[in-house]
Amino acid sequence: MSQPNTQESCQAEHTSACTVREVLDRVGGKWSIGIIIAASDGPVRFTELERSIEGISRRMLTLTLRHLERDGLLTRTVFPTVPPRVEYVATEMARELYESLVSLTGWAQRHREAIAAARDAYDRERGLAG
Repeated sequence: MSQPNTQESCQAEHTSACTVREVLDRVGGKWSIGIIIAASDGPVRFTELERSIEGISRRMLTLTLRHLERDGLLTRTVFPTVPPRVEYVATEMARELYESLVSLTGWAQRHREAIAAARDAYDRERGLAG
């Protein structure tokens, strides 16, 4: 029997808890970390997120925001202006993650060059360098 994907299994009955792996997949997703960090500093608008998260498409930002809102990690507020203004803010549950995510991204920043060098050395040793 095949494993259900994260979205399907978390859409099960509300009384069923998501697995730890499913939660980690969501909060550790390619775009989720940056969004949660940005929204933890206070309300942030869609266009601010779009500009600050390098490489994210408008569609992927929309989908990720919806998933994070559905999972209770973001609160979305629509202001009745023309055009409508939408802001996102991290919930208390997401803000609890903030320090861990900042530590993780700081670690990645500090070690990205060493990891790239290790990859190059590994590839050279195995004749994979192009």
